[in-house]
This record gives sequence, structure tokens and C-alpha cells, in this order.
Amino acid sequence: MRIIVYGADGYIGWPMALHLAAQGHDVLAIDNGARRRWDAEGGTRPLNEIASFTERVETWNALGKGAPIRIAEGDICDYDFVLETMRAHDPEALVHFGEQRSAPYSMISRDHAVRTQVNNIVGNLNILFAMREVNPEIHLVKLGSMGEYGTPNIDIEEGYLTITHNGRSDTLPYPKLPHSFYHLSKVADSYNIHFTTRVWNFRATDLNQGVVYGVATDETVLDPRLATRFDYDSVWGTALNRFVIQGSLGYPITVYGRGGQTRGYLDIRDTMACITLALEHPAAPGEFRVFNQFTEQFTLNELAETVAGVLGRRGLEPTIVHLDNPRIEKEEHYYNARHSALLDLGLQPHYLADTLIDSLVDFVQANAANVDPELLETPTVTWREGANEVWYRHADLTVAAENRAREATNTIREALES
Repeated sequence: MRIIVYGADGYIGWPMALHLAAQGHDVLAIDNGARRRWDAEGGTRPLNEIASFTERVETWNALGKGAPIRIAEGDICDYDFVLETMRAHDPEALVHFGEQRSAPYSMISRDHAVRTQVNNIVGNLNILFAMREVNPEIHLVKLGSMGEYGTPNIDIEEGYLTITHNGRSDTLPYPKLPHSFYHLSKVADSYNIHFTTRVWNFRATDLNQGVVYGVATDETVLDPRLATRFDYDSVWGTALNRFVIQGSLGYPITVYGRGGQTRGYLDIRDTMACITLALEHPAAPGEFRVFNQFTEQFTLNELAETVAGVLGRRGLEPTIVHLDNPRIEKEEHYYNARHSALLDLGLQPHYLADTLIDSLVDFVQANAANVDPELLETPTVTWREGANEVWYRHADLTVAAENRAREATNTIREALES
């Protein structure tokens, strides 16, 4: 197929572009470099060195391991750019990762919330209007988030819920309880896409993805310049990544809050497989199809204990400490989300196991010289105060934020000393 991948320089977008090209698809990789600029803005960086977008593509094309990837650098908030590239490539499918994807980033300040929602909602709308202009038969595969649902006290279905009210029944989009301005933007995307399938007869698949872990795919391991990023700070990183680095390097493993927060997780290789399955089995015209894209669910405590157990068998003795939770969220809650649709299409999951965590530990130890201890110490964004009291690494610190940082750091130091 002719496929456009938006956000093709990102953590998932880059290995996805490689994976599709390795299968022989004609891939146009689009990115505007925003993710790298946001690192520069906030003083964050991945654990591993990553090549430039251009060097990545040139490396892949020189290896000759699949179809060559073409590249276009531009912003999906620029409608003319979206329309021109879509016309030129004439795609049969779109894989849309081109969004700001961090909940903490969206909560830093009013500016960051607005930037997140404009980038995500306007960019998504531009793609939808370009589809109508170029070819309404294009299949849109859009990355959503399990965070759109929140943590309701009932089972989470795959996109829809059949409701009986006052003696009448209907099947409606599942109610959403997003946890951040980022997740709110994803909800808006979902409704906008659903609307266009109903009024313009579009075909669309919305993949509500859980937390992704891992860095190795069949393609990224072919050359160091093809590597994807490994983020571990509190703005862009995941809890699992942070736990592995902390435990591997002798820091306490820091769990935010009581640790009962439960989420769905999946291996990055399964992300590749899920999107490929969605492309190979497209939605019908007029269909807004929703898949919950994860393979297992864990609490934060379960993740921390699993990592500590693996490290213990490697001769390390990590300590687990609990810090005040910077987020407003339920810390003990019911969580049972359906996720059978992709399994029915043939997904063969990779489950989180000792072997995967061992490989992450090996990866961390190989890149240990790149670890910035300051990025490990404390959560840098809080949901609890207004914009003037948010601590971001390169922002001015208020008294309240300084106190929070000092308390968290003291907790960690006390654990190290004991």
C-alpha cells in the first residue's frame, strides 16, 4: 500500500515507518521535529543517542532491507502542507501519530495546554479535511489513548456501550473521563473522526493504546542509527522506564502515590503488529472502529516489584519508595478493559516478563553514562496548583514547587542512607 505516517520521527512513529517499509509498503514519513524541540525547551533528553530524522531515513534506504522511505518535513497544522503531500503521495492509508503525546507536558501551564490542544485537534482536523478533498476512501488509522476512558467503576468496552434508559436502548460511544488536557485532546479527536465517518462516510480505526514499553524491533536493531528513543524523565518517560533506570543504577525506585494506579501495557513490537493488522483489515466505509490496544494490565506497585525482583536476581537490591502523587487521579480503583478485537484479528502478544526487563536492564547499563540524575529525582509537573506553581526544569521555581522538590529529594536520600 501507499501509506503516509505522520509523526514518523517519534518513539513509535519511527519504528512503525521502518516496519511498514520492511513489509514492502510505499511509505512517506512526515514529521516537523517538534518532539526534539520540546526536549530542548524543557531540558530533557532520551537515554540513548538518536540520529537525525534525515540520517535515519538515509541509513534505512542504504541498508536495502525493504522498500525505501520517502520523507517530508512539515507541520500538520499547516493545511496547505497536509493537502499537498496527500495529493502527491495519493495514499491508500494514513497512520496518524503526529501529536503531542505527554499528559504532564499538557499540564505545565496554560500555554502548554493550548499548544497541546491546538497541535492535536487542529492537525487531526486538517488531515480529515484533506482526506475529503483528496480521497474519502482513504483508511485512517489513528492512535488514541486508553487514558480517554479514565478509570470508571464499570468495565471499559471497546469504544461503545449499549445503554438501556427509560425502556429504550441504544449503542453509543463509551463515556470518557480523561485525566489531562492531553487526553482531552484525544477525546476531541475521537469525536471529530466519528463525526466524519457518519457525515462523509469515511473509514477509520481508532486505536486506544495503553502504555508502550521496549525499544527493540526487528528493524531498529539493524543499525544503531535506526534506534528509537528511550525516555525516562517525568514529563516524557514511562514509569517502567524510570523504574528500570533507577533500580539498575542504585537509586530507589520511586512510585508516585500509593501505587494502586492500574493501566494497560504492551510491547512496542505489539504496537507494530496491531497497526499492521488494522491496515490489513480496514474499516468499512462509514465505520468508526475502536480497538483497545494493550495486552496486559498492572498496578504501579506490581511494575515496581517486578523490576525489583529481576534486579534482585542480578545481584542488586533496589529500594521502593513512595512519593506524593503529582497527579489528580484515583490511586485505588476498579479497572477491567476489554481488548479482544485485535486478538480476534490474529495478534500474538509479547507479554512483559523477566526476559524483557532483563533486556531493558542491559540497554540501560550500556547507556548508563548518558543518565542525567536530575531527571530521575522528582516529578516535575503537578496537577494540583495553577500555572504559576508548576515546576518545569527550565522554568522559574515558585516556593511551593521548591518545597515539593525538596521533600521528594529528601525522601529519596533517606532511603539511600538507610
